[in-house]
Amino acid sequence: MAHVTRRSALTIVAGGALASGRARAEEKPGRVIYPVAVPVYQTHFIADRIGFFKEAGLDCKLIQGGSGVKTREIIASSQGDIGIGDITHPMQLSNRGRNGRVLMPVDTRSSSVMFIIRKDLYDQGITTLEKLTEWKRPDDRKPIVSVSSLGGTNHVWSSYYMETMGLDTKVTWIGTGNVDTMLGSLKTKQVDVLVSSLSLLNDSKDQGWGTLLFDGTDETIWNKYIGGKVPVTAHFTLQSTIDKDPPKMQAFVTAIWRATQWVKKHSPEEIYDAIEPYVGSTSRSANIIEITALQKVADYDASIDAAAWARGEKVWFREMTGIKPLTPADLVDPGFVEAARKAYPA
Repeated sequence: MAHVTRRSALTIVAGGALASGRARAEEKPGRVIYPVAVPVYQTHFIADRIGFFKEAGLDCKLIQGGSGVKTREIIASSQGDIGIGDITHPMQLSNRGRNGRVLMPVDTRSSSVMFIIRKDLYDQGITTLEKLTEWKRPDDRKPIVSVSSLGGTNHVWSSYYMETMGLDTKVTWIGTGNVDTMLGSLKTKQVDVLVSSLSLLNDSKDQGWGTLLFDGTDETIWNKYIGGKVPVTAHFTLQSTIDKDPPKMQAFVTAIWRATQWVKKHSPEEIYDAIEPYVGSTSRSANIIEITALQKVADYDASIDAAAWARGEKVWFREMTGIKPLTPADLVDPGFVEAARKAYPA
């Protein structure tokens, strides 16, 4: 397999645009929304950088929402065509009368449930979640646990772990936004634990700010508490957005399906070289480590079966989320990815 450098990735993008044979005026405008600048959203970045959106006839703008919840709000207001985030976001849309639709799943377990504790606290002997909840801040308040956004992926899954252990009410949860502000809050000790992904863990360790407290992404731990494959992250939109232009939505899904297969066939280094402009807030080495982990949990078939849905129900439909139960038929539209799969077999 040839190595794709950053320069050659740009060449591929340019070549893909020329090969499409479409003038910019003929391309359909599109707005693709992603929460924060981390590799878990790499299929959007790849579809843009390698040229799959252009080859599908789309003139796409990728917009950073700032968090999963903000991404959901942008999709809800029809200011974005397609978003990526925790599968609970389209569920929340449907519960609120907006008829959210899952277009294709991204993964089979979460890659963003790493509890990263301040290094100074770990060195004091706070080495487990239980010990964390027994500790008090200098002002005698509960430990502060930071997630990107309350109600986002990090919060949904980390709170489930804590709830199952009987620890969820013994900490204070806050949302701290994007990569820079999340890491900044840990560095300045405004928070005690940050729940995020492998790239942030490795950068915080390299800087001496944090270390791993609990790895909710570990397969053994995941299977103990969750039980197996679950669609955690998904590409989603509104039914009303689909209804406005079904061929345009098919173009989006086809491009993202192709990006998913591209990720499967390329090395972490090649993937990083392609998406680097989107994930530059963390180091190359940290990103490559995370991309390597993501390749192991990605759903390359992009399908949701009944067993996987059933495993997710205990996490999605509980008091913390406030989501009323939904069935796959209520939420998932598999037709677009089925068409993409036929057009571009894996």
